[in-house]
Amino acid sequence: MFLSDPALGVLMLVLFLIFLMLGFPIAFTLMALGVGFGYFTQGDSIFNLFVQRTYSVMANDVLISIPLFLFMGYVVERANILDRLFRAIQLAAGWLPGSLAVATLLTCALFATATGIVGAVVTLMGLLAFPAMLRAGYDTRIASGVVCAGGCLGILIPPSVMLILYGATAGVSVVKLYAAAFIPGIMLAGMYMAYVVIRAMLNPALAPKLPAAERNVPASTIIWALLTSFMPLVLLISAVLGCIILGLATPSEAAAIGALGAILLALAYRTFSFQKLKDSVFLTARASAMVCWLFVGSAVFSAVFALLGGQHVVEQFILSLNLGPVGFLILTQIIIFVLGWPLEWTEIIVIFLPIFLPLLDNFGIDPIFFGILVALNLQTSFLSPPVAMAPFYLKGVAPKYVSIDEIFSGVMPFIYIVILAMTLLYIFPGIALWLPGFLYN
Repeated sequence: MFLSDPALGVLMLVLFLIFLMLGFPIAFTLMALGVGFGYFTQGDSIFNLFVQRTYSVMANDVLISIPLFLFMGYVVERANILDRLFRAIQLAAGWLPGSLAVATLLTCALFATATGIVGAVVTLMGLLAFPAMLRAGYDTRIASGVVCAGGCLGILIPPSVMLILYGATAGVSVVKLYAAAFIPGIMLAGMYMAYVVIRAMLNPALAPKLPAAERNVPASTIIWALLTSFMPLVLLISAVLGCIILGLATPSEAAAIGALGAILLALAYRTFSFQKLKDSVFLTARASAMVCWLFVGSAVFSAVFALLGGQHVVEQFILSLNLGPVGFLILTQIIIFVLGWPLEWTEIIVIFLPIFLPLLDNFGIDPIFFGILVALNLQTSFLSPPVAMAPFYLKGVAPKYVSIDEIFSGVMPFIYIVILAMTLLYIFPGIALWLPGFLYN
């Protein structure tokens, strides 16, 4: 054999990156490389490992909540709740500078907690809020940035599917992750809104006030709109999160409650139909299958990579840099930021994070804190050019005269806000760690 086992492990990782750039299916590429290199070095025993890893993934109780939360999101998405919600918040926020943008961000934050599906939120808000802002005279760039940034909040704000995957990968409590993500999620949404309000105050031409006829609405109309559209969704989300964070139910049980609540909400709004239920089930099955096969592929790949000593090579390389905790965090976050250009967050979580997770103990970093920092960082993976999914989702539904360059320009300030939020989180780790410490210690 011309190459040592560690060298074969590094070669396996390099080949994966090459196949990734060539557009091969990621989950099956991981499985093929894992089984291929494993058979070459371990013989027939690799097939036993493959079966064991596949079974361990499918038997993981934590992953049960993923299809249930996805189903909840797809049902809510198809219940036409978003237009009611946006209108109610728009009426209530009419007095604020940049009220339409603030209403868009708040709607995105609430809807993202119900769906967690970035593409769905950005597309729906691109059809509903984006034209409304353009008609009101909003600058195209600020309107674009608001829709794209707001639509990405779902991967941070609980009940986030991303945090479930991270919890399963890192072996940490999803309940504690949800508690840790709660304040940073609200903080980031609040920073977005503060930025919009300040920009509107400094330059009202960027986000003009609504006409007086749309702002001077009777209080009874606003209250009724909030009670019939805002409060039901808030109560559903609060019930789901409350059951999880207060320990009344496991994430899987709370997700089942949320799925049932979403169906009841659709029935109450008289938007429920068998066809919409069928579509929701199909989309849930497709997304869940993708996540599970990716998890299986990653488990097999990671096991063979570790057996060959590739993990040890990576660890020794990073430790040889003599970095402190700050340097390690900066290095990992830069790598995750760059990986966010060609990769979805799912691939980053289940493929690359397992390389860094064993090193956390060496640097004294809490895996829950690290997970929230990664969740913040992954906001940028949907926003930063050249391969930014959120701007491309918006471009697909935006008027033809809106260029992709304008959208990219609009999201840049929000990327800077995310970086500022990450900096604040590092300086004040209590932003993430106070609530889980208060609740569970």
